[in-house]
Amino acid sequence: MSVSQQVFLRDAMRRLNLTRDVFAARIGVKRRALDTWLLPEGSQEFRGMPEVVQRFVTEIVENDALLAKYAQNSQSGPLRDRIALAGKHQLISVEQFTRDSVEELVRIADMMQPIARRQKVSRVLEGAVLGNLFFEASTRTRVSFGAAFCRLGGSVCDTTGFTFSSMAKGESIYDTSRVMSGYVDAMVIRHPEQGSVAEFAAATNIPVVNGGDGAGEHPSQALLDLYTILTEFSRLGKLLDGAHIAITGDLKYGRTVHSLMKMLSLYRGLTFTLVSPPGLEMPTDIIEYVAARGNHVIEQTNSMADGLKGADVIYATRVQKERFSDEQLEGYSADFQINKALIDQYAKDDVIIMHPLPRDSREDAHDLSVDLNADSRLAIFRQADNGIPVRMAIFAVLLGVENLVQHSMRDVTWSPPSHIGPEDAVFHGMY
Repeated sequence: MSVSQQVFLRDAMRRLNLTRDVFAARIGVKRRALDTWLLPEGSQEFRGMPEVVQRFVTEIVENDALLAKYAQNSQSGPLRDRIALAGKHQLISVEQFTRDSVEELVRIADMMQPIARRQKVSRVLEGAVLGNLFFEASTRTRVSFGAAFCRLGGSVCDTTGFTFSSMAKGESIYDTSRVMSGYVDAMVIRHPEQGSVAEFAAATNIPVVNGGDGAGEHPSQALLDLYTILTEFSRLGKLLDGAHIAITGDLKYGRTVHSLMKMLSLYRGLTFTLVSPPGLEMPTDIIEYVAARGNHVIEQTNSMADGLKGADVIYATRVQKERFSDEQLEGYSADFQINKALIDQYAKDDVIIMHPLPRDSREDAHDLSVDLNADSRLAIFRQADNGIPVRMAIFAVLLGVENLVQHSMRDVTWSPPSHIGPEDAVFHGMY
């Protein structure tokens, strides 16, 4: 098998659109056996899948005409060509993806997990240099992109802040992009002005990734959010088609939710409940884009209690104060803070709580409360961790090395922790 057993099985379930219970019944095994096959190879309860099961699963998938094989399909071409924008291998918008192409990227992210979890190393990008150009403050996104590139063997050059860049001296976006292209092999751009990253991309032929452009889009965040939902749903035995997604907070300026709604619209029959204070509602163009796809239901409310009921996912966002012009925060009261009491009263027992981070943990901020930190439904740190394999997959695809990663892996020489955070032990090995 050219890919790991875990990736093989998860990809088959995803392509067949089956939960673990239904998939186990389809291939005639007990759910417990399937769970042990899906564990990472380093887990104590991991078991090897019999070869006859592998052959049977492959036959089922091929007969359903959903996946001819698990390697690259030469007729469809490389993934980077299928998501190319104006013929260039760049990632500017989630609109570049179809459901098939985004799920292929998810499969590649699955393949990256042993590297992201510090179990394996790969050097497929050795010699390549990433230019991390962040003209707006960032910690998680900038470091996450840099770490992802380094874990594939590349190196990173960082620049942070507009004031300390040559653009503060009057240099144009075109000149900056063209000059940087002579120094590095790929660029990640974050800029406070919507549409600016597309200008950077137009001035170069090297891969450019949109790391966030003002109130516009944040495609890599949407990809890791989708990956998190699919992973959490797999653990819970749920399908994304037909799910109920509640999105709360500043929906006007929150670029993460703009990209996420567009990405989720690739799936079928979703219910979106949009909860925001008056004046911070989701932009009309995003609602119209989603409404035109997938037979979705879109509800809008200013009541947090009404918005959380029945949701499978609660996606909270902070107030983007730095993007305000004349708006006031009069409607953003304590009623918009998501805390344990609110979740226990109105949300489902198996709800997934997400947030793109950073969250404002001050008491008067009315953001996602820290009193949920020990609650297993809070997925924000697992969500952030997923940024590494997803961004590794983005780089591997854009630079054309995704088919080299599996065979390039070797064991790490240091002793990584069994789980990263103090609350993560319960989830260790469950994916």
